[in-house]
Amino acid sequence: MSGSTPRTSTPRTVHLGVYDTLADWETGHATAWLARAGFEIRTVGPGTDPVTSIGGLRIVPDLALAELRPEDSAMLLLPGADLWDTSDDLAPFAATARTFLDAGVPVAAICGATAGLAREGLLDDRPHTSAVSFYLAATGYRGGAHYVDTDAVTAGDLITAGPTEPVAFAREVLGRMGAFQGAQLDAWYRLFHDSDPAAYEELNA
Repeated sequence: MSGSTPRTSTPRTVHLGVYDTLADWETGHATAWLARAGFEIRTVGPGTDPVTSIGGLRIVPDLALAELRPEDSAMLLLPGADLWDTSDDLAPFAATARTFLDAGVPVAAICGATAGLAREGLLDDRPHTSAVSFYLAATGYRGGAHYVDTDAVTAGDLITAGPTEPVAFAREVLGRMGAFQGAQLDAWYRLFHDSDPAAYEELNA
């Protein structure tokens, strides 16, 4: 029997790109709270060999990028890494992001990963943000008119944020995945971004 099998349900697995020099601090809020909301977090490396983060954490990927299929995933998370700006080694992750978006599966990119998406042409026609506008402009992309100077941006199935905004990034991811919504999502953000003690009770009400 040929042809693809239609989705019968939405996957509950979120895939996290992991690669040498990845920025440890950028996706921790998102992955921790997605896991608490019942999502399985699986790591995806260039291969299955261990990788090492900026902070020296050694991570053994659950699967190789070549094995990843959009139909098996609820979202692809791409953290920043020095490698986004120093080589083309991570370009296959940006190409995979294109495949995900074409399939209607959300992608969330932060810091250097936004530059990778810019080089792939994925930010040319979508509202987006990053560290600063001229960081993306240096990639030669054509999406400067769509740059938004804010903490994080959700544009359809694409979420972007800069390196200093891991909490805002997580807010957009958690909202997109339905982990928190409405007043509860706002309370989560006020607790972890603003250290608002009143938000704790609201979040756990």
